[in-house]
Amino acid sequence: MDYLLHWSIKAMPIKIKSKKIRDELATAVRKRRKKLGYSQEELAYQANIDRTYVSRLEGGKVAISVEIAYQIATALHTSLNNLIKEVEKNLS
Repeated sequence: MDYLLHWSIKAMPIKIKSKKIRDELATAVRKRRKKLGYSQEELAYQANIDRTYVSRLEGGKVAISVEIAYQIATALHTSLNNLIKEVEKNLS
């Protein structure tokens, strides 16, 4: 019975714009990169991605896949979970 009740309640729609999420991810990546003293080129090399991709990411111009986010987090010596937590903290 509780199971049916749970699924009958409508979830509230998410109202956060994807641009805001991209901007917060850009800020989190840039902040972490600078803290480590990495250039965009060094981060790109460590994450095995193109430097222009890092530039576009930090400019909030590109939405990234989970795989790329994982590569970037690893290159920044953090976990994907920590990177996402930083984004979520700034969204609330």
